[in-house]
Order: sequence, then C-alpha cells, then structure tokens
Amino acid sequence: MRIVLQRVKRASVSVDGEIVSTIGNGLLILIGVEKGDTEREVKYLAKKVCDLRIFPDERGKMNLSVKDVNGEIMIISQFTLASHIKKGNRPGFSNAAGENLAISLYKLFVEEIKKQVKIVRTGIFGAYMEVNLVNDGPVTFILEKFGGAEGI
Repeated sequence: MRIVLQRVKRASVSVDGEIVSTIGNGLLILIGVEKGDTEREVKYLAKKVCDLRIFPDERGKMNLSVKDVNGEIMIISQFTLASHIKKGNRPGFSNAAGENLAISLYKLFVEEIKKQVKIVRTGIFGAYMEVNLVNDGPVTFILEKFGGAEGI
C-alpha cells in the first residue's frame, strides 16, 4: 500500500465537471492498494496518518497532528500509485490489487480514518477525477507498508 499525503489549506475533487468533495485545512491523501495488502497495513497506515506531527505549533515547529488542529481529511483512490517503472518508459500495473480487494481496503481505510477525525471526505472510487489543492508549505510525505516492512 502506498500513500502520498499532502498538508493542504484546502482541496476539492471534481467528477464530470462537478465538485463532489471539498475540505479546508488538513490532509489530502492519495492511496494506492497493491496485491498482498491486508487489513493490517490499512490499520497501521490509518493510525500513522492521523498521528503524524506535521502541522506547526505556536513556534512554527511541526509538532501537531491533524487531530490536534481539528483538520479535515480528503481521501482519493489512486491506482497509479501501485505502478512500477523499472524497465522502459511505460508504467506497469501488475502489482495493483484487483478491484474487489482495492475497494474493500480503500473503504476500510476511510472508516479507520473516520474513527479518528471528524471531517473526512472522499472522491469516487474508480472515477476519473480532477483534484485541486493548495499545498501548505509545501509539505508532502510518502508512506508505504507491505509485508511487515514499512518505509516513511
């Protein structure tokens, strides 16, 4: 499972020209589910995301979590995060989870986040989406969890 997490001042997602979700100050999370991912990875990353101290305190130091600042979260499924580009110039998607596993774990991730953060918005799984954001900082992190090994 791979996540790209961005601290944002605001974000929105549109499908077919219509805005389907918006958030204010908080996190925009792009999530890609891979073959072999389980509930264990989902729960680990949901907790990690909500506990990351990446918002500034009164001294400007990254010392507060999204929960501490009453931030909002937008979660967008992003199939292309499961790509691998080792040979050639065309991405391969053989490591991407099948639709049933991907949507199941995506929904579980959303539910785990909702247990910790009041305002959680999503895009539409599998849809072609346009995501607009104002990155705050910019502050962007990549998180991964697979088979008991994690990288942050």
